[in-house]
Amino acid sequence: MVDMITSINGAINGFVWGVPMMILIVGTGVYLTVFTGFLQFRKFGYTMKNTIGKCFQKVEAKAGAVTPVQALTTALAATVGTGNIAGVCGAIALGGPGAVFWMWVSALFGMCTKFSEVTLAIKYRERNKHGDWVGGPMYYIKNGLGPKWKWLGCVFAVFGMLAAFGIGNMTQVNTIATTIGTAITEFVPLSDSSLKTLYLVIGVLVMLLVGCVLLGGLKRIGSVTEKLVPVMALIYIVGSLIVIFAHAGNIIPTFKNIFVGAFNPEAVMGGVLGTSIAQAVKSGVGRGLFSNEAGLGSAPIAHAAAETDNPVKQGLFGIFEVFADTIVICSLTGLTVLCSGIAVPYGESGVGADLSISAFTTVFGGKAAGVVIAIGLTLFALSTVLSWGLYGTRCCEFLFGHKVIKPYQIIFCLFMVVGATMDLGLAWDIADTLNGLMAIPNLVGLLGLSPVVFKLTRDYFRKQSTLAR
Repeated sequence: MVDMITSINGAINGFVWGVPMMILIVGTGVYLTVFTGFLQFRKFGYTMKNTIGKCFQKVEAKAGAVTPVQALTTALAATVGTGNIAGVCGAIALGGPGAVFWMWVSALFGMCTKFSEVTLAIKYRERNKHGDWVGGPMYYIKNGLGPKWKWLGCVFAVFGMLAAFGIGNMTQVNTIATTIGTAITEFVPLSDSSLKTLYLVIGVLVMLLVGCVLLGGLKRIGSVTEKLVPVMALIYIVGSLIVIFAHAGNIIPTFKNIFVGAFNPEAVMGGVLGTSIAQAVKSGVGRGLFSNEAGLGSAPIAHAAAETDNPVKQGLFGIFEVFADTIVICSLTGLTVLCSGIAVPYGESGVGADLSISAFTTVFGGKAAGVVIAIGLTLFALSTVLSWGLYGTRCCEFLFGHKVIKPYQIIFCLFMVVGATMDLGLAWDIADTLNGLMAIPNLVGLLGLSPVVFKLTRDYFRKQSTLAR
């Protein structure tokens, strides 16, 4: 039975994370980019000024909403996760240094995709029974494409509700438990039974912590992510920069390998059999999409709760979100590994955070490197659980109404203990598939409502130009 499930899931996964789907997602980004006048490039300075530039301004949100920055950090909490470390390392191992280049390409177009998703989420959001703003693909499909398309919104919600238990819960808590366990065993040897007990304790602690935040509602989630995301990002960014500049002599050769490897992988991978441009593209684009989630439709659920007077204004935060996740954090992981001079097992699958730990070891030493990565991964994974708890809740609420919110959240929290103590190989694969399946109904909604995005964008910047005169 397990073998059959594995086989079926493998076939579906090969499609949803395969080349055709990647072409569709990136192609959607290219289409949106062209018809918004290359917005993410043309208005990049304006975007940074009106997103990160306003992070330190004091803004109050009304009842049922969070501030624009809290909406951003809640979405970033989900996108900045284990994929930023383990996923990037795996992409480099399979696609070579050139995978980083193709990761950048997917992100540059993904910025406009995320901008469009967030803009539509604000345009077509609703108030729920508790007075909270709710939105996302299921709402802009139903309210934008029309009631006859509600079934497609339900399809997205089903995939999102189920994916939350895997990609946003059990696999993340399992990463927290095993990473902390590995770091502790560097200092205190533990038997297998002691490790399992430790994993259980960690699972219970994470459950209690997340439960206190998640059950506290939208504003509590926003207030926690607002503080957690900058701290976790700063710790990882500083640590990565220390490693990179400790190997400053390798920075220029590394960038050369990235650009050469993008079009001639074998030239920088030692002639590893089976390497090709297609493999570099697939590895880079695939992991980039998995990390920043542009086109998957998850982040708009968080952004829909933002206190804002214009959809495009919040949409700009979507551009910044992809920039921060992929261009900044994923790039730092790639540069850390490639600049450190460690031996990369090119052509091998299953390569993950261990590669990043090895890179950090070259500067911090084995024990300290394990602690740094453990802290980074733990914070990344914990923030992902919080955000996906919200995503799953909103999807479940769309399907079954507001009365299921608390029961769903309690069940979601209980699964954290299961995740901390299980071998999650198949669970991770299924969650990965469900996560990818969310893209299909979302892309239909995005493409169908793209004229709305174009009009809103034109009107907003025309107004800004008039005000500037």
